[in-house]
Amino acid sequence: MSLPRFFYPYAIEPQATLDLPKELAHYMQRVLRLADQTHITLFNGQGGEFNAQIHYEGKQVRAHILTFTPIERELPLRLTIAQGLATGDKMDWICEKSVEMGAYALQPIAAQYSTLKLSGERLEKRLQHWQRIAQSASEQCGRNQLLQVEPLATLKQLCQSLQPDDLLLFCDPDAPQHFPDAIRQATAQQRSHWILLIGPEGGWSDEEKKIALNAGAISMRFGARVLRTETAAIALVGAIRGQLGWIE
Repeated sequence: MSLPRFFYPYAIEPQATLDLPKELAHYMQRVLRLADQTHITLFNGQGGEFNAQIHYEGKQVRAHILTFTPIERELPLRLTIAQGLATGDKMDWICEKSVEMGAYALQPIAAQYSTLKLSGERLEKRLQHWQRIAQSASEQCGRNQLLQVEPLATLKQLCQSLQPDDLLLFCDPDAPQHFPDAIRQATAQQRSHWILLIGPEGGWSDEEKKIALNAGAISMRFGARVLRTETAAIALVGAIRGQLGWIE
């Protein structure tokens, strides 16, 4: 039986005794009702996980670190979901499922056809909200690395910030090249970071398509059906995993 898993956002040392944050302590005691001396798993996003035992002292909860396991559950290369902002709770769902599928990062894109517009304090709160979703999803699915929610950017800004090891995969229902051929082309370039460009509900504009292609993006058609924006990224990561034979 797997142990309850919790994210602890600070350094962890073997054999140390940690005072757990109040919110986490309350969640263990009052919500999950874990018994005193329960064994748990802690991770801090820096790699590996720690087996620990909790001890209650009133409202204070301490965790005594017992052992460290240097295990990771990451994909063989980094996949970033560059997602055009979507309305409602779609971005929440995309963030959660991206973590479960093994994506490295979520890059929100202020696309020209995005109905959702974010700025200022509202934007900061939403980014923090998505990062908390990534944390909770990592606790659930067993990942010891946190998906990073990047600051909001336009597609042009993203393309201007590309590094030599970055490769863009541009999803376009009108692209002449099909998914399997595009993945073979991408694999041949031997880059370690693939950025999957997923349009919002209204799709990408012609200007954005030109920006992506001018930045060297591989344009591809992903099946005969047009997927909803909240489906496309998750389906694409799953298809890439299957195409490349990633079984972990």
